[in-house]
Amino acid sequence: MTTSWNRIPRVAHAAELSLTRRGQPLPEIAHPLLAHGLGRSYGDVCLNPGGTLLHTRDLDRFIAFDPDTGRITAEAGLTLDDLLRFALPRGWFVPVVPGTRFVTLGGAVANDVHGKNHHHAGSFGEHVRALTLRRSDGECLEVTPDGTPDWFAATVGGLGLTGLIETVTLQLVPVRTPWMRAWSQRFESLEEFWALDARAEREWPYTVAWIDCLNPGPRGEIGRGIYSGARHATTAPARSRYREPHRAIPLDPPVSLVNRVTLRLFNQLYYRQSVHPTARAVHHLPWLFPLDAVRHWNRIYGYKGFYQYQCVLPPHAQKDGMQALLDAVAASGQGSFLAVLKRFGDRAGPGMLSFPRPGATLALDFPERGNETEHLFRRLDRIVQETGGALYPAKDARMPPELFRSGFPRWEEFASFVDPEFSSGFWRRVTL
Repeated sequence: MTTSWNRIPRVAHAAELSLTRRGQPLPEIAHPLLAHGLGRSYGDVCLNPGGTLLHTRDLDRFIAFDPDTGRITAEAGLTLDDLLRFALPRGWFVPVVPGTRFVTLGGAVANDVHGKNHHHAGSFGEHVRALTLRRSDGECLEVTPDGTPDWFAATVGGLGLTGLIETVTLQLVPVRTPWMRAWSQRFESLEEFWALDARAEREWPYTVAWIDCLNPGPRGEIGRGIYSGARHATTAPARSRYREPHRAIPLDPPVSLVNRVTLRLFNQLYYRQSVHPTARAVHHLPWLFPLDAVRHWNRIYGYKGFYQYQCVLPPHAQKDGMQALLDAVAASGQGSFLAVLKRFGDRAGPGMLSFPRPGATLALDFPERGNETEHLFRRLDRIVQETGGALYPAKDARMPPELFRSGFPRWEEFASFVDPEFSSGFWRRVTL
């Protein structure tokens, strides 16, 4: 049985094959294909029940790099972790990174991932200069945003359904050091968050907020939290040595460690942690990838796993809509300790199915509690759909088809670019 990072669902595949070289013919078999990198998506977007998974981790070679311009070409199985280890000593950085560096280039393209700097840099796909796409009929397409704009828009954010992404050419950004200048500040309500964000995003390339979903602020409103901003530092601190901690959750607990008692306690302690209103030096690893410091952190939810619910709401509805979502979560008593709120600004992703778009996004994690969890999700779904929002396919394991279709109105146009031999559990679930 194979699963993704959240361990929901667990599915059986007809076959799982490893690709080891570019140009390797795709198998001619009776069931559908799907490329699979590190499996760090949540849900079934990277799973293919009853079909074949094409593992790409062995396609991880560097192909070309220009140290003067920062343009790099590599195979799609290369991880962002390996890319950063290569680029940083040479004065370059990946322009957009998600919350973990343990994803492949192909996965970053297929999901058009976004980061804490979306309002400043846009999504990952905006920095892709070219890619090669192998179709099941043997054709290999050279895809670029200018030369083949339709194929580019279908493949970036295309969930791996247009064929096998073999190589990616990416434009890196220059940096002088692995360190960042970062600050943090508490806010007591969503109203305070919006005002703080409006000021911060004009000056700080990276911005993000943690939200307390359970404990109200002084005025009795749900929405207090901690806001953080950062930028790449121009100089390293005097004591610039950083040693990444190596912590891990060694095994699955018999039950989820995330429950009402631990959530309320965690949120109280996290909100009271030290904040730093004045910018200070921090290494990029703990600021950009805090959860990577604990390997196998997904095990804290136990064998049953967890869901992530990530939505985006348009600008006209983001304030009232976000408050409604948080109020619904608080009323359910379920809560989330990984609650992240961020504004996308005015930038939309370049793909037909790109999730980032003007507005604000909220990401919440919930342990699997059966009907109780699904009842909450149906309430959240109604708020998202009524406000004209969308859910993130890369973080989904149960999105209703009607919510996918309303959130991604170009899905039928996109369907014409899907390789006839490629599919996924997600695609079949929301379109058939």
